[in-house]
Amino acid sequence: MRILLVEDESDLRQIIKKRLIKEKYTVDDCQDGLEAEDYIDMTEYDGIILDGMLPGKDGLDILKEMRRKGNHTPVLMLTARDSIEDRVKGLDYGADDYLVKPFSFEELLARLRAVMRRKPVFVSEVLTVDDLQMNLHTKDVMRNGERIELSSKEYMLLEYLMQNKNIVLSREQIQERVWGYDFEGGSNVVDVYIRYLRKKIDHENEKKLIQTVRGVGYVIRG
Repeated sequence: MRILLVEDESDLRQIIKKRLIKEKYTVDDCQDGLEAEDYIDMTEYDGIILDGMLPGKDGLDILKEMRRKGNHTPVLMLTARDSIEDRVKGLDYGADDYLVKPFSFEELLARLRAVMRRKPVFVSEVLTVDDLQMNLHTKDVMRNGERIELSSKEYMLLEYLMQNKNIVLSREQIQERVWGYDFEGGSNVVDVYIRYLRKKIDHENEKKLIQTVRGVGYVIRG
């Protein structure tokens, strides 16, 4: 799942980002309200963590504009202001939940999961392709009843493929979704991680789920 993290406190932003990546989320991050609007306009996110007070443009104004445009991406607001009036204003503007600083990361993760479960397009916490299953809540991956251990990036890649079952994805689409806009790695990183996944998902199974579409990219089919 892809998250946008908007927080102007650099140290806190980096700490949250590292924790989210550890929890197998793809994370784009920024510290300015105007930059955040550009990210939101260009990219479809599964959830947004949005600080209420930002340089450039206030978080509440960003939220209000999102909802005016019909963008219903779940938003978890972060705020240093814990007055009832401030929280009511944010909820009235369309925030899905509020978290007051300082907070525990366990609570942030739990609230993030909760707001994303409320997303209207959400259907199931379990993705299935043939005998391969991924539980989006527990992060467990099973094939034919056997648990498969994946790294964070392997999990993100498999999740994206399974969310787009039977749809061919280009290397560029995969790289942007799984590694985000800030990635500066090698151009063959997608091919490398597809090989890693195949060893864990397909190697011991007669039926191969991950397929190459020559000259285009990759697809998972069941």
